[in-house]
Amino acid sequence: MIFVGRDRELEVLDNLWESPRATLLILYGRRRVGKTRLLTHWLQQRERNGFYWVAEPSSSLSQLRSFSQALMRFMDDEADIPADFTFSTWELAFRQLALYAQQERIVLFLDEVTYLIDVDPEFVGVLQKVWDRWLKDSKLMFALAGSQMGLMRRHLLNYDAPLHGRATAQMQLPPLPYGATRDYFPEYDAVQRVNLYAMWGGVPAYWERLNPNYNIWENLRRNTLPAHSWMTDESRILLQDFITDLHNYVGILRAIADEQRAIGQIAKRTGLTSSKASFYLSVLRDTGFVTREIPISQRGTDSRRGRYSVTDPYLRFFYRFLSAYQSKLALGRMDEMLTMIQAELPLFIQENSWQELCRQWTLTASAMGVLPIEVDEVGSEWASRYMLDVVGVNEQTTDLLIGDCYWSDEPLDHQAIIKLVDKTTTIATNMNKGEVSNVHYTLFSSAGWNEDAHLYAETLVASDTRRKYWRLHSVELIDLERLDRDLITWKI
Repeated sequence: MIFVGRDRELEVLDNLWESPRATLLILYGRRRVGKTRLLTHWLQQRERNGFYWVAEPSSSLSQLRSFSQALMRFMDDEADIPADFTFSTWELAFRQLALYAQQERIVLFLDEVTYLIDVDPEFVGVLQKVWDRWLKDSKLMFALAGSQMGLMRRHLLNYDAPLHGRATAQMQLPPLPYGATRDYFPEYDAVQRVNLYAMWGGVPAYWERLNPNYNIWENLRRNTLPAHSWMTDESRILLQDFITDLHNYVGILRAIADEQRAIGQIAKRTGLTSSKASFYLSVLRDTGFVTREIPISQRGTDSRRGRYSVTDPYLRFFYRFLSAYQSKLALGRMDEMLTMIQAELPLFIQENSWQELCRQWTLTASAMGVLPIEVDEVGSEWASRYMLDVVGVNEQTTDLLIGDCYWSDEPLDHQAIIKLVDKTTTIATNMNKGEVSNVHYTLFSSAGWNEDAHLYAETLVASDTRRKYWRLHSVELIDLERLDRDLITWKI
């Protein structure tokens, strides 16, 4: 598959390489996100100056032997190295590396470092010792990469970790942005690419399992067949990096994916007490796969209206659909399962990925200067009687941007605008404590807006609409074509 995106990450690697001093990079991120591909792609341009070595889930002795032989082959590719050759300790192996790196700039990428930590918890302490004594005074560019986020934090990233303060750079590799989907799937239209992003997110390893010559539904069908069970196994593999007993965690993830997002709803769905559910949720939040959101009007507080979301699109899709329909999968009733997913997917997209993309568009559009007002933060707002999908605030002024997001088959009319007007006074009062706000409406409809909606928007602005706590500034109606084009251009 082609290598796309990662411009910022490649720039970081280039800057580390161009430094005249020893540099240490700690690279981390969820499994399959592309850490190995990033490192090896960058290294392909500098093969003579460095080498890549990946740890495996084997004994400490086997790991040391494998690294020792790789190091010796790098230093002398014509040497006849005995099959059983190994340095006696990691300290000696790294000291040899430091000596070699005294004369010229070289790079070492050590991947899946958590496998080493698993079998030898003292490894990081040894690495800290040799870094302080020898490596930091060499010309080495050193990168440590790993996927087991819990181990990476405890042993490499936390304040009390042995290497704390020594890394030149720390980089968490995010999934690829939505805008990269067109590079991978140039024949897909925008609707198909949003569907794809809602199912598999921006994980390159998942995209590479899809055939761009098949549509989304054929790809989903083929990747859930018994011979391709990775889509059902992957959820367990991802969680087992952090959690050993999956039972209650899976129940909570299924509840959240099924829109049971308040702590009381989650407890009721899972049969757990609220305190037990809170404990499991705190662990899931540490993994990064779950987050707690609060209304933007209550940011900075521990709002009782907080609700939980599954942040990873693949896990969200899996626990909403595939996990719920496992009996149909087991019985081979694929067509029935796909029909049910097709019927329910539009609402799932509207409540999740579409809102996320609209908020990303809003924040970036403000930064690019294409909005009538500038916003510093974008979130959402909800209470028992109303919901606003997109709310942007300006910390220096009382300006507000508010909007709703619709994933629809047909262009929408002016009723969506009327509904937004009806909710404006409440949000303006909550956000600015009674001060008058300039309000900009940004409404999103995947299928666009009919002539009636555009005419109503123009009339609304021309009438200088205002209420006690707000005045209308402007209205903008965004469709999928516009959002898709912008996110691709902005690489978001």
